[in-house]
Parts: sequence; structure tokens; C-alpha cells
Amino acid sequence: MAANMQKMEWNDKLARLAKDRVAMCGADPAFQHSSSLTHIGWNKHLSLHGVASFSDIIDSWFEEGNDFLYLSGRCRENATCAHYTQLVWATSSHVGCASQPCQTDGELWEIFVCAYYPGGNWEVNGQLVMPYKTGQYCSLCTSSMSGCFRLWDHVGGLCEIPKNPCRMSCGEHGHLNISSCKCSCDRGFTGSFCQVRCSVQCVHGRFREEECSCLCDVGYSGADCAEKVPFPFHSCDVMIDGHCFMVSSEADTYYGAKSHCQTLGGILAQIHSQKVQDILAFYLSALETSNEVTNTDFETRNFWIGLTYKPPKDSFRWDTGEIPTFSSFAFGQPDNQGFGNCVELQALSAFNWNDQRCKTRNRYICQHTAEHIAKWDGAR
Repeated sequence: MAANMQKMEWNDKLARLAKDRVAMCGADPAFQHSSSLTHIGWNKHLSLHGVASFSDIIDSWFEEGNDFLYLSGRCRENATCAHYTQLVWATSSHVGCASQPCQTDGELWEIFVCAYYPGGNWEVNGQLVMPYKTGQYCSLCTSSMSGCFRLWDHVGGLCEIPKNPCRMSCGEHGHLNISSCKCSCDRGFTGSFCQVRCSVQCVHGRFREEECSCLCDVGYSGADCAEKVPFPFHSCDVMIDGHCFMVSSEADTYYGAKSHCQTLGGILAQIHSQKVQDILAFYLSALETSNEVTNTDFETRNFWIGLTYKPPKDSFRWDTGEIPTFSSFAFGQPDNQGFGNCVELQALSAFNWNDQRCKTRNRYICQHTAEHIAKWDGAR
């Protein structure tokens, strides 16, 4: 991990210099430029025309890193690493590139050039200066680059001159509200950083933008709520005040469980009173002695219910969008909002509630409301 890697910005002046250089088709190795920029670093590649894209070339430069021995600051014998070290030179903060076809010896080639500023690949007494410092990302940024830029899908961060106090980006499909440090997404995109494209059509249901999913009307199921559910459908494990609760025998992630319940024409269970909590806890406790499951590779003593924490509104809400008026969180819970976003009935806490990572595989409880039951009865 690099501790001082600077965020790279595109620079039109460098791009023009790169364009001037490719126009010479590599004929003048002693290329000179008249620019106010000094200490420019260069990467160049020549290949047959149409064989590779610029992205392919940059990837090939980065692959040279497999031959770079960081601890010794040297490249493996008979290998080239200079393109790689310039590419990852921590203090190079601006780049401009260009490419152009070139006719040479009767063949059509293509030259690719990138100009970096400030340049890198400096040596001291014949030894390469290390291209970057190792350590916790952004821990060795200079005072002028006190910001730490981090995209949603990056493990590390990049030193930058702070442009906003949030130290975050909403990408190309969102707009950052600096006062709240939250993203407002363009239509068709969702997620905390507007990174998820939504193209769901809810035929018989309501579109839930923040989850990019459908909440189906009663009697319909499937990802786009287009499938009519036949009635009557199945027998219930527990009936409470006209509501049917079905306990799964298999384990799944939260959203896998939610999808399965929807396929059955129901929803993940909602608990709106102490009565429902007590009855479900008693029923699940009775299963402990005969807790047969179809997948024993995962923790299966806990059960998903349809409650998640929603960062845009900073609150727990049922999958139908309602804010809970009743809760039964275990002592000390919830304790990891933003990481444990989904709620389970936890066996070790007498089936009181715990917030858990949504990718955990639990058993789950599907619910068919009294409205569903009435439709079953009406269809008989």
C-alpha cells in the first residue's frame, strides 16, 4: 500500500506535448519541447496499428510491476520496469497522453505517448529513487495535499488538494451535497456513491430507488413483479392475528432471502408488536432441538427479518419503507450502523434483534399479510 500516492489529474498542456511527440513518429529520440513545465517524464510504446488500445498499453505498463523488486528498488534481470515506475511515481500528479498511426518500412504502426508532471524515474548514484513510500494510504501526504481522495470501489486513497470537506466523490452519475456529505444520484442510478445502475421495471409493484428493486403488489412476485402468484400457495408455520409466517429451512444472504420471500408472494417478516416478537421467539426456540437445515456450511441459528439501516435517511426501516414503531434490539445493539445494515433474530440473545452484515447467510422468516390470506380465500 502506498502512503504518499498523489491523485492524478489530466492536463491539456501535457496532452499537447504528447501530441507533438507522437507526430514525429519516434524519429527524434532527443525530442525537445518549449514549455513552462520542467522535469517531464515520458512513457512511450510502439505497436502494430489496431492491435492494442490505449487502455491495453497502460495495462501492459502496469504489468511491468510484476518484475519490479520494491525492497531493492531494482527490476529483475533482463526485464523492463521504467514504464511501471513512472506510472506509479507517487509525486507525479498530472498526465497528458496522445496516440497516432505511423507508416514505417511499409507497415502501419501506432505510437502511444504519455507525459507526466513532475516526472519520475530519478536515480542517485546509479540507484533508482523509490517510486512511492509504503504505509497506510494518505499517511504521508504533504501539507499542501492534506485531502485523501477515495472512490467507493478503491481499497486505498490518494493524496489530493482538498476541494471539499467530505473527502469523497459521487462519481460521474451523482452530485455531492457538501453540507450533508451525501450523494444525490442521477435518474437511473443509486447507492451511497451513485455507483449502481438501475434498470428495473416494476410491472405490478413500486420501485424502491435506494435498493434498485421492486416492492411487488399483493399477488405478484419476481424481480420485476410480473409473475402472478397462484393461490392458495402453502401452509403456514405460525399464524398470528391473521398473518402467516413461514420459517425457511435453508440459509441465504439478506437480499437472497428477501428475493425468495418475494418469489413466494410474500415479504421478509415484519414485527410490529411485543406479541409477535414473543410468539416468534418462542416458536424459534422450540426449533432449537430439531433445527434441521439444508445447508450446514453457514451459521443458521439466526433468522433474517425485513429490517435494514438506510444511510440516506440514517434510520432503520422495514422493507415496505415504514420506520419501526416497535423494536426489540438485544442489549448493546445496534452497534455497527453502516456496516451491519440488516437485522436478524439472534439465537444467543433469546431471538432479540441484532444488526448484521447483509452478506451473512442466515435462515429467514417470510410473511404473508392478512391481505395475502384474504386473496387466497377469495381465489378458492
